[in-house]
Amino acid sequence: MYKSIKWISGITLIAMLVALVAGCAPAATPTPEVIVETVEVPVVETVEVPVVETVEVPVEVVVTPTPVPEAPVGPAKVKIGALYCLTGALAEFGEAFRLTGDMAKAHFAEAGFPIEIVVGDTETSAIPGVEAARTLVDVEGVQALVGAAASGVTVPIAESVSIPSEIPQISYASTSPMLTVLPGDEGKDFLFRTCPSDALQGVILGKMAWDQGYKTAAVLWVNNPYGEGLMEQFTESFEFRGGTVLASVPHDESPAPTYVSELKKVMEGGPEALVALSYPGHATVYLKEFFEAGYNATTDLLFVDGTKSTAMPPEIGPELMAGFYGTAPGSAGGASYDAFVAEYMAFYGELPPLPFMTNTYDAIAVIALAAAKCEADGEEITPICIRDNLREVANPPGETITPGPGSLTRGVELIQAGEDINYEGAAGACDFDEHGDVVTPIEIWKYVAEPPYIVTERLEMTIPEK
Repeated sequence: MYKSIKWISGITLIAMLVALVAGCAPAATPTPEVIVETVEVPVVETVEVPVVETVEVPVEVVVTPTPVPEAPVGPAKVKIGALYCLTGALAEFGEAFRLTGDMAKAHFAEAGFPIEIVVGDTETSAIPGVEAARTLVDVEGVQALVGAAASGVTVPIAESVSIPSEIPQISYASTSPMLTVLPGDEGKDFLFRTCPSDALQGVILGKMAWDQGYKTAAVLWVNNPYGEGLMEQFTESFEFRGGTVLASVPHDESPAPTYVSELKKVMEGGPEALVALSYPGHATVYLKEFFEAGYNATTDLLFVDGTKSTAMPPEIGPELMAGFYGTAPGSAGGASYDAFVAEYMAFYGELPPLPFMTNTYDAIAVIALAAAKCEADGEEITPICIRDNLREVANPPGETITPGPGSLTRGVELIQAGEDINYEGAAGACDFDEHGDVVTPIEIWKYVAEPPYIVTERLEMTIPEK
């Protein structure tokens, strides 16, 4: 009996175990389903999140004012020294010149004719400017110089460095009439510029002052070739039309903490207009003092390229400067200018309304194209060869070449094929005359109360004799 019961209990136990196993079997079916759901959820999250981040980051990079990286294309064909005013009274403009030069370098790399640009800071002053130029020529071994900006720096560099060293020098912003007739360059042909002489701007400035109804004016000018040449041409043009210049007062080229004495002297006669022929480093100071003294109650202001500044209005008060006019070398517009603007916007995001950026690009472009012609002609790329080919690539005849990598590529190809080209610059025609001068339009511009504080009113395409 005991054994029977024990056996039956064993059977029962086995049955219970079988039932237990059988009862567990159905529960195994949903387990894979849970696992599938657990696996799918993180896969969706893992895939979607980085895709969103990866797409957004490059978009942010594109719109920042950062140059597009250029691909390596081999050693430079020509080495250019760029003299920029990165510090000093014209420092506001220097960085824009440097960025323009960087863009031109990238364009020629894409065109298959790589160039090297070595930068020197002139500090907007003659002595450091000459030293910077001497370093570029004697130490860096550049084959051409671009710059300087200030005429008072360009002239001593030409006399002390570029002409004695037989290095072609192209200024992008020096407008003094002195460059046209510089004695040291007579018969040598090493000094050029891609901006017009103040013999043009001064005429338009004098005409504009008279056309606006002013009968008397006074001039406060920086004591260097730029200020002196523009002052003299304005005076001649204004008085030729019947106006009277009551006072003409120079100030030192080095910025000063105050100009109270110069202001008092220039304002003694009560002129209807004060002409500010200086740089932002000077004018920001004396214009503050002009308004603080209340001179604006009876006297208006007239400006030029040197005082065409986006930094001065916030410093002085945009509402105080709004409505006053100025002149500056302008860009002729058209396909060349449009191409420059489109490229600059693509590189940096916005184009500041500052003068001579187009002229900077043009100076670099004609040097590089002249070097390309040296190479195509089977000649060594030397300073003399570059000088001798500047008019060959910049003046008619030939197919028109404009700024931008596409057109520059075409220009290099034509040169290599032995064909003529005619570079039409961002600022206008780069047709160098026997003095190395060009003729571009003169812009009439005006200060306004809202950023960027400067608007172009019109371009004067025809320059009167006086």
